[in-house]
Amino acid sequence: SSRSAAAYKRVGTQTSVDGASPHQLICLLYEALLQSLRMAHAATMRGDIEAKGKEIGKSVRILEEGLKAALNDAAGGELATNLRGVYNYGISRLTRANLNNDAPMIQEVIELIIPVYEAWKTIGAAPAKDAAA
Repeated sequence: SSRSAAAYKRVGTQTSVDGASPHQLICLLYEALLQSLRMAHAATMRGDIEAKGKEIGKSVRILEEGLKAALNDAAGGELATNLRGVYNYGISRLTRANLNNDAPMIQEVIELIIPVYEAWKTIGAAPAKDAAA
């Protein structure tokens, strides 16, 4: 729980994390990530290089220092391993998208993360909710 809270605070998101469950914290990270990705996509589309770089940087930080840091390999097992792969792929694609001003590549990462986030929300009530948090 404290690991998720620390990860969430590290990426500089504004929402209060006090009293949030580990599951809720991960949801907040996904929401912040998707918001940042959408802003990066929009900035790329309009040619705003500075805003694009800032939002991609934030997205990578959320993936690296937030979501990846919150993974619990001991409890999460194969799920944690699979999520790490998704996050690493997203980071790799975002790094290339940033270099090449590639909006479709950013959209690809958005489409990669949405189903993971949706799945995470649905397991909120399940006993296995702490597997990756």
